[in-house]
Amino acid sequence: MKIEHIGIWVQDLEIMKTFYENYFQATSNALYHNQTTGFRSYFLSFATGGRLELMHKDQMVTPLLADCFGYAHLAMAVGDKQAVDQLVARLQADGFALINGPRTTGDGYYEAVIQDPEGNLVEIMAE
Repeated sequence: MKIEHIGIWVQDLEIMKTFYENYFQATSNALYHNQTTGFRSYFLSFATGGRLELMHKDQMVTPLLADCFGYAHLAMAVGDKQAVDQLVARLQADGFALINGPRTTGDGYYEAVIQDPEGNLVEIMAE
């Protein structure tokens, strides 16, 4: 297994994207925008590996709500869809909460989201 990407909520996508491009040599993909939910994101890739997902929703107004600024989730690529399903079933059997999925997202990823022992979100995804 490997860490596939880290996602963080941000207030200003463009300023944050420029920061990581300028100071950490990140390369950005095109902006993803879900018209229905208002969700927008960039995936930033690094020359040495790993990616950072910068995410924003217009309705985010307070860190006291479920959508807040800062850490959002840790994404772990575990193999194919079957590997995602198997790991999710194992985690659920061991008492971990399934928050979402498994499903194919609007931007084409097959994933599920669980909570770790302290309630942090972990996205389990197919490579």
